[in-house]
Amino acid sequence: MDVSQKRRVARLKRQARVRRKIRGTSECPRLSVFRSAKHIYAQIIEDTTGTTLAAASSVSKGVDLTYGGNVEAAKAVGTAIAQKALEKNITKVVFDRNGFLYQGRVQALADAAREAGLKL
Repeated sequence: MDVSQKRRVARLKRQARVRRKIRGTSECPRLSVFRSAKHIYAQIIEDTTGTTLAAASSVSKGVDLTYGGNVEAAKAVGTAIAQKALEKNITKVVFDRNGFLYQGRVQALADAAREAGLKL
């Protein structure tokens, strides 16, 4: 296995370990984050029915960005997902970092969502 495959497998193991503990309910859905090299995505998911309640990303129309792979883009996506959640009367969510380390863009997205009114 090369290095990139090892990193991917390690992230998937962390993701599975966290998913065993975190479940999104109708009272407190799950805010899942995915980051790629060029973009960042966030979804609010209710796991009991398997539905996505709200979604925002650095490529969506509501977020006006020139580049989606930096901290500023993560802050914009965090603010956008919080606004969409508050429109649907979702105030409290459980944060799922999806196997990524809680630093950099993932942390910036969470902090921006908190500042916009979501309780993580």
